[in-house]
Amino acid sequence: MDLDDILGPRPDDPLTALLREDLDRLSVAELEARVTALEGEIARCRAKISGAVNHRASAEALFKR
Repeated sequence: MDLDDILGPRPDDPLTALLREDLDRLSVAELEARVTALEGEIARCRAKISGAVNHRASAEALFKR
């Protein structure tokens, strides 16, 4: 069981703050910049996931020998 499951999300979690942020105050240009930044972060996360999956597969293949 994950610690977050027991304690719940941290109140200072940046993702939680990001999701609760009021978007009404942002201009179209600011919203577009935000989307671009978030898409970059998504790409970075996907690359990290891919690397982790490949690393694990390599380790499993090594230890199955």
